[in-house]
Parts: sequence; C-alpha cells; structure tokens
Amino acid sequence: MFYCEDFLNLIKNMFLRIETISIKKTLGFSTQTSIANDKTIEIWQKLMPRLKEVSGYKRADLISLQVYDTNSLQKFSPETEFKKYALIEVKNFDLIPDGFEKFEIPAGKYAVFLHKGTSADFYKTSNFIFGEWLPKSDYSLDDRPHFEILGDAYKGHNNPENEEEVWIPIQ
Repeated sequence: MFYCEDFLNLIKNMFLRIETISIKKTLGFSTQTSIANDKTIEIWQKLMPRLKEVSGYKRADLISLQVYDTNSLQKFSPETEFKKYALIEVKNFDLIPDGFEKFEIPAGKYAVFLHKGTSADFYKTSNFIFGEWLPKSDYSLDDRPHFEILGDAYKGHNNPENEEEVWIPIQ
C-alpha cells in the first residue's frame, strides 16, 4: 500500500499532461556530448550572450533538447553519446544570425513532466519517467527528440528551487 501511495504522489507532483504539438522552429547551438563528458555548458555559454541577436521569438522560454540514437536508449550509460542543443523557439527562419543552427522539433505527442531541483537531481525525474511512469502507461517511447522547457520558474541548474518542464516523445 505504501508503494502505491508513493507512486500516486509522484504522479501528482511530476506528471503534468499529454500534449500534441505541431512543428516547432528553433535556433541555437549544438554539441555531441555524453553524461560522463558533459559539454552542455559550452552551448549555453555560446547562446546566452547572443540571444539579443535573435528576432521573432515565438516564446521567450529556452529549450534544452537531446537527440538520441534509437538503439542507444536501450543500452544507455554515462558514456553514451548524443546530440545536445541549446535553443530558442522562433516564428520562422527568415532571419538567422551568423553561426546559429536551425532545428525543427517534429510534430507529435509528448508526455510532459515537472522536474523540481538541481540538474544533479534530474536522475530522480528520469528514473520516475522511464522506470515507473512509462512502463505503467499505455504509451511507448517514440523516436523523436526529448526536450526541456526552461521558463520563468527555471532558476539555474544548481538551484534547488529550479523547475522545468520535461517533454518525452510518446506514441
């Protein structure tokens, strides 16, 4: 009984909704990285000082996005490499500042979760999503990018008061 109550509390506190999105146009920077050799800070340090060069924001929220090889998720380890993006959503690709990459997040269905805490605590959210919620849901993981929306409640990766939305592609 205790396990069920804990699981229901996790669902209530972490799972937000199922949402179907249309294509999102984004601009930013990317790098090949892994958890063991994390280069995420490099792309954010590249994006943040140049945000003022981007016009036509669709939303002011920042997007942290990961593209995984389909097979790598089955045997994911800290050394598994993936492509990581630091992005901002734009209305169109009419004006792309020099050096920026464009990336379209494909349309599709996503399960949206709330992560509260530091980046170091993110494994707890991931364990819940992939170890508890997904196996018990009627959904399976889809082969599309995973991303986080860093909105007004995002206070930085080391802040324990941080909140971000975690978007997992499902089918």
